[in-house]
Amino acid sequence: MNQSIRNIAIIAHVDHGKTTLVDKLLKEGGVFRANERVEERAMDSMDLEKEKGITIKAKNTSVHWKDKIINIVDTPGHADFGGEVERALRMVDGVLLVIDAYDGPQAQTRFVLRKALHHGLKVVIVINKIDRDNAEPAKMYDKVLELLMELNATEEQFDAPVVYGSGRDGYMMYHLGEEKKDMSPLFQTILDHIPPPFAKPNEPFHMLVSNIDWSDYVGRIAVGKILGGLAKVGDAVFIVRHEDGKRVRAKITKVFEFTGLGTRETDTAVAGNIVGLSGFEDIDIGDTLTADEAGHALPFTQIDPPTLEMQFCVNDGPLVGLEGKLVTSRQLRERLMRELKTNVSIKIEDTDKAGIFNVKARGAMQVAVLVETMRREGFEMLVSRPTVIEKMVDGKRHEPYETVWIEVPDECVGSIMQNLANRKGLLTNMEKHPHSTMLEANITTRGLIGMEIDVVNATSGRGVLSHLFKEYGPFAGEVLTRITGTLIATEAGETTSYALVMVQERGKLFVSPGEQVYEGMIVGENPRNEDIACNAVREKKLTNFRSQGEGVAAGLTPATKLSLERAIEYIAADEFVEVTPKSLRLRKRILNNGARQKASKSSKQ
Repeated sequence: MNQSIRNIAIIAHVDHGKTTLVDKLLKEGGVFRANERVEERAMDSMDLEKEKGITIKAKNTSVHWKDKIINIVDTPGHADFGGEVERALRMVDGVLLVIDAYDGPQAQTRFVLRKALHHGLKVVIVINKIDRDNAEPAKMYDKVLELLMELNATEEQFDAPVVYGSGRDGYMMYHLGEEKKDMSPLFQTILDHIPPPFAKPNEPFHMLVSNIDWSDYVGRIAVGKILGGLAKVGDAVFIVRHEDGKRVRAKITKVFEFTGLGTRETDTAVAGNIVGLSGFEDIDIGDTLTADEAGHALPFTQIDPPTLEMQFCVNDGPLVGLEGKLVTSRQLRERLMRELKTNVSIKIEDTDKAGIFNVKARGAMQVAVLVETMRREGFEMLVSRPTVIEKMVDGKRHEPYETVWIEVPDECVGSIMQNLANRKGLLTNMEKHPHSTMLEANITTRGLIGMEIDVVNATSGRGVLSHLFKEYGPFAGEVLTRITGTLIATEAGETTSYALVMVQERGKLFVSPGEQVYEGMIVGENPRNEDIACNAVREKKLTNFRSQGEGVAAGLTPATKLSLERAIEYIAADEFVEVTPKSLRLRKRILNNGARQKASKSSKQ
């Protein structure tokens, strides 16, 4: 036991205030100078995290309080990044369960808490955002206790201590109504109730690699909690591969301790501490580092399997290479294989067709984050619509089912319930809140694809949808997820206002005047469930006469621009999203109109 260290993870549902709470802990832990200006959500260091306002990667930091080191792992709250949560829990001895005092426990709260209880971790309940309008902290604490009972918590886990406060305003208290001072009650509760790390300082060094970091100076850095012995610069160690048990000799070249928002080099790291070690050319998450030549591999947590798969393909469109530099099959494959090194919850497979790769993941958002990261690196590619991964059970087709929670304004309940019925969702619970209604339903993962777009549209952006994998169940038959058709360009060139005004009469536009389009590219949406070919580049014939339609472009409706996640969920099985560093284009798999119609006829025969 190392009495001077505490290792904790912060877990919660999306947007319940984890990262803002860490900001305040860092500030009171003396990480920032009194006059230092600090960005909000300092732990969300990726550009994508800042833009989306969510945590994507689990990250480490540490604060010092009362001569104790508190290592903190900030984890994602979105179900698609559950693999990050599961890895983080291997490094810690307790969790701070952050609950919004208005929203209470949500879908992801259930997921992360179940994982923490399964690992036998101690829980500290933090009822956050008690300053919100209509907040009910006491009622939400009761709901957490109900959830703990539901998840079969042990008596010790059920007796978890609780603190109330506001991470944003920087105060915590043991009981409601106490003076609002600082974060001391939370720090003290962590020291009193989270046990010091179980470690064996007198045994040979061994550590499970729970994360991989990268430095331009030293290359790959293995991150994990030291379970035994010391890690010193220059020590010889053995890497035990978790895949095949093979042993590889290596040498520790640098030891990093986490401090504040960065790391600092040290000569020695002690048992119980979470550290980063470099000196390994090839090391993966789940591998074991040990100083003992006969040392055994440490058990690695099995990550929940992916439920969706998508195709990543080389861009074969007419505009290939105009905006991105990385366009070949080899470059695409190398980048995807590199992703496997740090992202344990996705799987990548080659297909029998050149330039096409199958990517299996937990959800569409997880894949969208990967695609967005790659496009910013200069890649161009085609991405298909997600399809579910099916299983055969007793000779019958089974597919994944999810529990979905949808919070909507009262006046929108009818349209959302109709949407659920169309997607073969089964309503299991309905709960009235002061200004909204919470719907709970069971639905196939297939039926869930694209539903978030429908909820946003039906509620004018006020609806909130969250979901959690439930189980594999019998195949549900055909599910209608998109009831509209598309408007498809027949000519290549630059779109004109003149042409788009006429195209707009058929439906909603996805392109604006002055954009490059090509044959087979989707330029808009047809409200009816059929595809219509149209010319979006037609120019007005010039004459000596002024026509009555002069200035008709003034009636052009602004084009609808889909985000990457929405585009991926919007497309049909015979369509692709073309992704480049500057553009997102929707297109048919078969670009030529005649070839497409021929393929459609042969598939119906």
